Amino acid sequence: MNATTASPAAHASVAPTPANTGKKAGPWLMLLLAGVFEIGYALSVAGSAGFTVLAWSASAIVFFLLTLFFLSVALKAIDVGIGYAVWAGIGAVGAALLGPVFFDEVLTPLRAFWLAVIIGGVVWLKLSDSVKVRNPRPATA
Repeated sequence: MNATTASPAAHASVAPTPANTGKKAGPWLMLLLAGVFEIGYALSVAGSAGFTVLAWSASAIVFFLLTLFFLSVALKAIDVGIGYAVWAGIGAVGAALLGPVFFDEVLTPLRAFWLAVIIGGVVWLKLSDSVKVRNPRPATA
């Protein structure tokens, strides 16, 4: 191939993917999984009755380990303040929505409103992480 002929790969267009657009889907998926496991943990702790019910206690320990593992993986790429808030929000909303399903709890309209506020906050935190603006650090001599 001579200098005037470009290789076909040079003209191939690259479809935007999370890897080449700067967006990180993987860490957010890990954070979502951590949030789901956090819901399981919260419900299991409630069902364990102070860790006196063996099955609920065992599931609480498993969910605890899973939620911490996936949270730690997600926080490798997501700022800790954003990641922790989203994780806690997912856990809180999920536990509040599923509490009435598993336990003798009531979800009132007022509680549902405030859960919607939490969900809105989690969505806005995710959106704000998509457009990060970092202050450049001054060069040190």
